[in-house]
Amino acid sequence: MPTNAVVKRILSASEKDDSKVLGVTVNGKAIATKQYIPRAEAQSAPEISYAVPNPSATYMVVALDLDAPFPSFGVLGPILHWIQPGFHAGPNHALTSNEPFVANYIGPAPPPGSSPHRYSFFLFEQPEGFDGKKYAPAGGKPLGNLHRMRYDLDGWQKEAKLGEPLAVNYFLSN
Repeated sequence: MPTNAVVKRILSASEKDDSKVLGVTVNGKAIATKQYIPRAEAQSAPEISYAVPNPSATYMVVALDLDAPFPSFGVLGPILHWIQPGFHAGPNHALTSNEPFVANYIGPAPPPGSSPHRYSFFLFEQPEGFDGKKYAPAGGKPLGNLHRMRYDLDGWQKEAKLGEPLAVNYFLSN
C-alpha cells in the first residue's frame, strides 16, 4: 500500500494553517473541509480557487479518495479521481484550465454500506515544460480503474517533478 507521506504532510499543515486550505466549489456551493456532500451532487469536476503565490505560474490539481474501498479497510486506496494540469489564476482567485486531463474526473462512488470517504483535492505548482500528454491515455480516453487503485501520490510527485502541495481540501461522501 502506498505511503503517501505528502498527503499526511499537507493535511496536517492545513489543519494548522488556513492559508493551506484550497477553495473547492461543488455544484455551485463552496465547501468547508470535512463537509458532507451527497454523491449525486459531486459527479462533475469542481471549481477550484486559491490565492496562488505566483499568478503567472501554472498549477495542477490531483484528487484522491483516501478511504477506498472502506475507511476501516483501505486495501485498494487511495483511488485516483482526477489529475488536471494547466490551471491559471483568474479574477477572485479562480483557477481555470483549458488543458486536457491526465486522469479524467470521476465522482464519488463508495460501495454500498460504506461510511463516508474523504475526497481530497491537492494543488501543486506545475513544473515548466510539463507535458500532460506524456502521462494521459492516448486520444483523450478515460483512465482505466486499474491505474487508479492504490494510487501513489508520492511517486507521482517525484515522477512529475512536483514540489510540495500548496493547498488541500476535502469533502465527505458516500
